[in-house]
This record gives sequence, structure tokens and C-alpha cells, in this order.
Amino acid sequence: MSNWYYAEGSNQQGPVSEVEIRNLLKKGALDGNTLVFGPGMMNWIKLKHLPQFSLTEKAPPPPPVVSKANEADEIDYEIFGEEMQYVEIELDPGESAVAEAGSMMYMDSDIEMNTVFGDGSKKQEQAGFMDKLLGAGKRLITGESLFMTVFTHSGSTNKQKVAFASPYPGKIIPMDLKELGGELICQKDSFLAAAKGVSIGIHFQKKIGLGLFGGEGFIMQKLEGDGLSFVHAGGTILKKELTAGELLRVDTGCLVALDPTVRYDIEYIGSVKSAIFGGEGFFYATLRGPGTAWLQSLPFSRLAGRIYQAAPQTGGSRKGEGSLLGGVGDIFMGDR
Repeated sequence: MSNWYYAEGSNQQGPVSEVEIRNLLKKGALDGNTLVFGPGMMNWIKLKHLPQFSLTEKAPPPPPVVSKANEADEIDYEIFGEEMQYVEIELDPGESAVAEAGSMMYMDSDIEMNTVFGDGSKKQEQAGFMDKLLGAGKRLITGESLFMTVFTHSGSTNKQKVAFASPYPGKIIPMDLKELGGELICQKDSFLAAAKGVSIGIHFQKKIGLGLFGGEGFIMQKLEGDGLSFVHAGGTILKKELTAGELLRVDTGCLVALDPTVRYDIEYIGSVKSAIFGGEGFFYATLRGPGTAWLQSLPFSRLAGRIYQAAPQTGGSRKGEGSLLGGVGDIFMGDR
């Protein structure tokens, strides 16, 4: 039956049959990230999550269909370090990278640094004043600055480098939005840097429960475009591929990023005793596939809480240091 539809760029194609979709996959006209909609489905789903369309021989991916007006700069990069990482971005003449203020580590002599109103994307540059004001206002809602910093290779020869450092122990995750379908939802504090042309906006959670108990409130960040973005997360990173209907429960602070196809909700833990004495709180996040979710083992809020509890100014004390002098030693060291 011809009752399937697929997305081609921003256009809907169909109806077509399952056989036609398989043929398009074999020819390379469609790939695993193509969104489709068919019988009994509630939402659009990527082909790679539907077993009836799996191929023993994968067809080469088709060239991306993007608008030239929104095309991001193509940048090269290398990530250094283990626990306190930094990413070094290599720019050709005229190319640019955009980053949050205060994340720059170093830059070569031909790199020019400019502060811009909003997210610095090419799409916003072509917009009018009111649209630019709205874009900047969205960033203000997420708790970020009205301004971002753009680093541009202003020379005419050779490649130049600029590096951005992670703000606390963890990992930097490179995200190619072109391979992720052009959109990614992430924590509002996780964005580090991106190729110029990537739009950094906001994503509203529709359910009030997510706003009250979800850890990230009503709003998360939304990255859109076809370029490279770099997201920072604490501790060790887990990339979890969820199949259609698969459910995963996670701590609300451990969620870093997710595909827009993943359904995100908040669920009551079910036991007051477990919530009070278990130390995990009253709610956790539920993620339902299909799609990909990225989790972190050390949310910054958890790290900051431990540091705050151990600080002498808040009544904390040093533990496990093996000092024979104890409190007397603190007096001599000026800690009391």
C-alpha cells in the first residue's frame, strides 16, 4: 500500500510504498537519518530505527540538502586532554567560529575577535533589527549573555587556530548537526563553541511538570544548522541509542543532549522514603525513543554541591587528609 511519507529537505514526499522506500535506500536517495511517517505511527521517525527498512549493504549517504543562506562554515578541529579538555579549531581565511564569552583559551595572530549581538549566525545577520533583538532575547531567557564572541581568520594565507577550554572536568563532544538532522536539544549551559552559521536558540518544554521538576526548567537550548558544534559535559559521557518505544530513566541532571525525536518527560519516583533517604530526589527523567541521548556521569550541580558542603565557611571540614595535628594544624595553617 502507498501510505508512507518521507522528508526530503524541508519538503514532504509521498505517499509511497515500503518497496519504493527500500529502493530509494538502495539507490542512496535516502539514508538512515531520513525522517518517515507511516501506518500506526504517532510521530516522524528516522529510517534507521525501523527494522523493516534495514539493509545488509548500506547505501552511501546522499549529499545534504541545505539552504545556502544557512550553510555553516566547514571547520577542522582536534580535541586535546583527558579530564580537562580543550578543542582546537582550525580556520581557513574568511572562516569563523562562534563561542560563549570567556571560553577562549588561545588564538593565532591572524584571528580577529568580535562581540556580536545574538548568536552570530548567518541567518541572523540577514535578519532585521527586531529579529536580531528577538534572537538575543531568547538567549537572555536561557540565562546566557545577550552577546556572543565570533573568531574570524582575517588573514589571506595559511590556516589559523583558536582553542576553547572546558569549564570543569569532563568531556567535549563534537556534534555534526548535518548528520543529526539539523537540530539538537541540549542543556542550556552545555554549549561551548560552533562553526559560524549554527543558530543557538531555545527549546520550550510543553509540560508544566518538566518546568517545575525537570532540573533544566521550561527551557533548554536548541542548536540548528548544518555545521559542527561542541558540547561540554561533566565526567564520563554515555551515548545511548534508543529504539522506537524504548524507555530509559535517568537523573534529571545527567541529561546532556538529545535528538528532537526523543520524548522527554518527568516521572515521580513513587516512594517518599526512597526520595528522602535514597538521596535521589522525588523525580527522575524518562526518555522514550526513537533517537539518541547523551548522558553525563558528573553534573556540575552535583560537583558544586559537594564542594559547597566541604567548604569550612559553610560548616564543612577536611576529611581523609590523614593529618595528625587535626584542628591544631588548621590553626597554624590559618584555616581557623
